Amino acid sequence: MPLNRRTFLGRSAAAGAGAAVAGSAVAPAEAHGHGHGHGHGRPPKRYSFTVMGTTDLHGNVFNWDYFTDKEFDDKDHNDVGLAKISTLVEQVRKDKGRRNTLLIDAGDTIQGTQLSYYYAKVDPITAKHGPVHPMAQSMNAIGYDAAALGNHEFNYGIPVLRKFEEQCDFPLLGANALDAKTLRPAFAPYVIKRLRTPHGRDVRVAILGLTNPGIAIWDKANVQGKMTFPGLEEQAAKWVPKLRSMGADVVIVSAHSGSSGTSSYGDQLPYVENAAGLVAEQVPGIDAILVGHAHTEIAEYFVENKKTGKKVLLSEPLKWGQRLTLFDFDLVWAKGGWTVEKAGSKVLNSNTAVEDRRITRLLSDEHKKVVAYVNQVIGTSVSAMATADAPWKDEPLIDLINHVQVETVRAALAGGEYAALPIVSQASCFSRTAAVPAGQVTIKDAAGLYPFENTLEARVLTGAQIKEYLEYSARYYVQTAAGAPVDTAKLTNSGGIPDYNYDAVSGLTYEIDIAKAVGARIVKLSFDGQPIDPAARFVMAVNNYRASGGGAFPHIAGAKQVWANSEEIRNTIISWVTAKGTVDPAEFAVVGWRLTREGAPVF
Repeated sequence: MPLNRRTFLGRSAAAGAGAAVAGSAVAPAEAHGHGHGHGHGRPPKRYSFTVMGTTDLHGNVFNWDYFTDKEFDDKDHNDVGLAKISTLVEQVRKDKGRRNTLLIDAGDTIQGTQLSYYYAKVDPITAKHGPVHPMAQSMNAIGYDAAALGNHEFNYGIPVLRKFEEQCDFPLLGANALDAKTLRPAFAPYVIKRLRTPHGRDVRVAILGLTNPGIAIWDKANVQGKMTFPGLEEQAAKWVPKLRSMGADVVIVSAHSGSSGTSSYGDQLPYVENAAGLVAEQVPGIDAILVGHAHTEIAEYFVENKKTGKKVLLSEPLKWGQRLTLFDFDLVWAKGGWTVEKAGSKVLNSNTAVEDRRITRLLSDEHKKVVAYVNQVIGTSVSAMATADAPWKDEPLIDLINHVQVETVRAALAGGEYAALPIVSQASCFSRTAAVPAGQVTIKDAAGLYPFENTLEARVLTGAQIKEYLEYSARYYVQTAAGAPVDTAKLTNSGGIPDYNYDAVSGLTYEIDIAKAVGARIVKLSFDGQPIDPAARFVMAVNNYRASGGGAFPHIAGAKQVWANSEEIRNTIISWVTAKGTVDPAEFAVVGWRLTREGAPVF
C-alpha cells in the first residue's frame, strides 16, 4: 500500500488540493460575511482564545522513572508525564472556557521510556489484535487537536508509526514528510479548527505541522527510499499562503525543530536542523510557532519577520511533560475578517499539579506490566560494579558500555570496506549512582547504565584527531599540581562541564596528567602497545549526541559516518546481557586510562 494512500483517502482527503483536513471542514467564503468594519461608533468585535502546547513527551504518561523504578525527580524537582499535563489542561479549559482553547504537540511522542519501548517491541501495537499505544490512549483522553511528527516517531519503523497514527483521534502532521516516490505529503500537512465566537463569526485556526529533516540521517534504515524530508522554511513558504487563501484567520506552526538556526549533523544535508526561528523570520503569515526538539525551555520569544516586520511568537515547553505552553491570542474584527491584535505566551510547570486520576486509572494495567518487565531478571553478574568512582577512574561498568558498543559496531561492519580498521569507543559516566549487583541483573539495572535515549553510530577518525578529542575531554579535570592534595569532590567538572561531556575512550591506553595545562594533558597515548600513529585511521563507536555535535568535541561531527542505527544504546546493552546470560568483568574490564601527575598515578 503506498505510504500516503490511507492518509490522503481517509483523514486528509486531497490536502494538496486545499481541502481542510482531519474532519475540520471549512465553509465557503461566506463565513467571512459582509462585515464592514465596526462603523456607527459601535465598539469593535473582539475575541480571545488560548492554544496549549506540549512537546518531546518521549513516552511519559506517569510521573515515574522506569530506570530507577520510583517516582521521577531531578535536582530542580521537576515532574513529568501526561497525567500531570492533563490536570493543567483541564484547569486552563475551566478558566478560559473549553470552546476557547486548543491543545497541540510538537512531536517525539512514542519513544523514550520503557513504557513506550514495551508497546513498540515487547507487546507491539502492530500485532494482530495488538494493544492501543499508551500515548494514543492518554492523548485521546486528554483531547489533543493535533500533533506534529518528531524524528523519534520513526525510530521503531514506519509500520509502528502508522499504527500509532491510526490509534490517535487527532491528526499527526508533517508537511515536510513526503512520500519518496510521489513527493506528496505522506501525512496530513495541516488541520484547520473552527472556534465559535459570541459574534457569529467563527475564527479559523490553521495548524501546520513540520518535522525534522535530520530523520533522513538518523533513521536512514527506516525511511530511505520510502520518505524524504525537505527543509522547514521551504515547506512553510509553500503551505502558509495556501492556508491564508483558504480563509485561515490565525496560522500556528507546530515545528519539531529548535529555534536556534544551528545544525548538529554538519554538512550532511542541505537543511537546518533547528529552523523554527528561521521559519518565523523568512515566511510571512505565521502568528506563532510551538517549538520542539531542542529540549530547552522558551517561555516567550519574538522573532521579527524580515518581509513584513511583524513579530512572530515562539514558545518551547520543557520536555517529558515538565511544562505546558499557553499561547494567548487577542483578536479584533476589522474589514470583514479577524486579525491578531496581540499575542503572548508563558509556560506552566507540571510540578504544581497532581496527576489526573482519570489518566492514571486508564493506564494502570499498562504501567504495572512495564514495572514488572523492568524488574525482570535477564542475567547474573559475577561481581558488583558501580560508577561512583568512574569520573576519575577507569571502571568496569564504563568498560562494559564500551565493550558492547565495540562488539555491535564490529558485527555491523563485518565484510565491508571498514571491517579491517581498529575500533575504539567512547562512553561517559551518565550517572554516578548506576550499579549492577553481584548475582541477579534486571532490565532496570542494565538500562540504568544509559539513562539517555542515545543511539549508536560509527565514525572514522585519525590517530591525531583522537588525541585532540581526548585533550578536549580532559578539560573536565581541575588542574592540580604534583604534590598538592587531591579532593575528588573538587577534581572534576572544571568550568561547569557536566559528567556526560567527559568521555573515556576504550581500545587505547593513555594517561591524563592533571598537573599540566588544558590541551597538553594526554601522555603515553598508545594503540596495541605502540605510540599511536597520527595518520592511522580508526573507527569510533560513538553515541548520536556526541556524533551530531553534542558537547562540541573536535572532529567527530564532521567525521565520515560509516554506520548508524536507531536502536537505543540502553536496549543494545539489555539485549547483550540477555544473550550472554553472565556478566563477567574479566571479559571486558581493562585499565586503559589513568590520572597521573608527572608520571605518578593519582589513585
